[in-house]
Amino acid sequence: MSTADIDFDRFRLRTFVEGLTGSGEIEVRPEPVDLADVARLLEEVPRALWLRQVGPERAELVGNVVAARSRLARAFGTTPDALLPEVLRRLRVRHPVVEVPQAEAPVQQVVLTGADADLTALPVHLQHELDGAPYISASMDFAIDPATGWTNVGFRRLMLRGAREAGVDLVAPSDLRAIYLAHAEQGRPLPVSFVVGCHPVDQVAAVMRLPVDELGLLASLRDAPLPVVKCVTNEVRVPADAELVLEGYLDERGHVEAEGPYGEFLGYYGGVKRNPVFHLTAITRRSDALFQTATIGGRGLAHTDTSALGVVRTEVAVWRALETAVREPVAVCATASSGGTFNVRVALRQRVPGEARNAIAAVFSCMANVKHVFVVDPDVDIFSDQQMDWALATRFQADRDLVVQNGFRTLPLDPSLEPGTRTGAKAGFDLTWPFGDGGRLERAVPEPPRYDCPQFPSVRAALEDGPKHFAELMAATRSRDGREVVRALDQLRTDGKLDRDERGRYLLS
Repeated sequence: MSTADIDFDRFRLRTFVEGLTGSGEIEVRPEPVDLADVARLLEEVPRALWLRQVGPERAELVGNVVAARSRLARAFGTTPDALLPEVLRRLRVRHPVVEVPQAEAPVQQVVLTGADADLTALPVHLQHELDGAPYISASMDFAIDPATGWTNVGFRRLMLRGAREAGVDLVAPSDLRAIYLAHAEQGRPLPVSFVVGCHPVDQVAAVMRLPVDELGLLASLRDAPLPVVKCVTNEVRVPADAELVLEGYLDERGHVEAEGPYGEFLGYYGGVKRNPVFHLTAITRRSDALFQTATIGGRGLAHTDTSALGVVRTEVAVWRALETAVREPVAVCATASSGGTFNVRVALRQRVPGEARNAIAAVFSCMANVKHVFVVDPDVDIFSDQQMDWALATRFQADRDLVVQNGFRTLPLDPSLEPGTRTGAKAGFDLTWPFGDGGRLERAVPEPPRYDCPQFPSVRAALEDGPKHFAELMAATRSRDGREVVRALDQLRTDGKLDRDERGRYLLS
């Protein structure tokens, strides 16, 4: 594929952000804004927020870009309810990774090295009151695993330590942590590059963990060839159409420097940790780069970038597990208000007894982060908090339908764990009707009458055809009122000709 055939703006962050204008999905602030006010504004505005003049440099900054399922669906060219099927479809398709000459890569239109490469010249703001420093939060990390030659891609924050140093959180188990530890044990630094400002599709790819070269994963989710360029000061390849790249390395000293506190994705602070240090060697960017920040933590957890990205990652993992565990999964929903991972809802159509329990067991095991699983029949809308609350209230008996298991590997950030605990409990809520028992009248959901019955000349003639519900009698006699049907039934009752069956239908005696 020739680079002349590549549209470098199609999957550009700025292109996506500009496309949100006029959609009700973004708020644009043209007036100057201090960096100290950015976090408050992002907390107050649930839409994407585009600040045109931030800090004394009057930089452009955008946040909350992917903090809603509707915007993620827009990025994938689909609707919110069809987002998961579309992501699954794209994961089954492969597209090439195309290396672009450095002279043609938009992300290297401006190259800053040496003293000109300065992290503190970027519009990086303090996000939470007790954070250890301003954080670059919308940064995707790219590193090469020497064991496979594959590029690993993740989504990881950077705490500013100075003009050319930043702290990196590598405490939780991850591919990058494993790659880094292998280098540190050999006394070698790990080359790594951080991309700041990518299309939402790329950010979805960054939060997934699949045993593949993850540049190919980006191409698959784009559903298009991925243009990449080799960095200026290391061998890492990054998307050539990104906004900005921070090149450098993690030094070989290991987890030695204090990083944090930080407002984490579960809505609480993570404490001070010992972590590696990132050393900046170059900044490359587009000439009109749009800087991105990601919202994380706080009371508005359901409206943060990290929760929305976590939702997609969780739903993909859960769906794949369900495909082998039960015969007919219908839908999956990970709630953004649980950080996009702790609470998962599953709708399925049970074909044999016990499938709801099989689904619970499969979801328990497919991700360490999943903590609570709710399984419902297909008539419940799992994307509706109201319907899920209704199902929990009316279809659940704790002594029969609650599944509790302990000893699972868990997320250390879970604030409900006792200090030093490394395992935790999981709970499953079976909100399905007992198998084969959903046809009882007392378990049928009331709906407005439909009036879809064949027509007859009278109520008596309709009943001679067979038992009828009242709405069927109205439809049979073309009644748009119903009271004349009451009078006709009363006359049949007076004549001793009327009876009722166990389902409440009228019939001739």
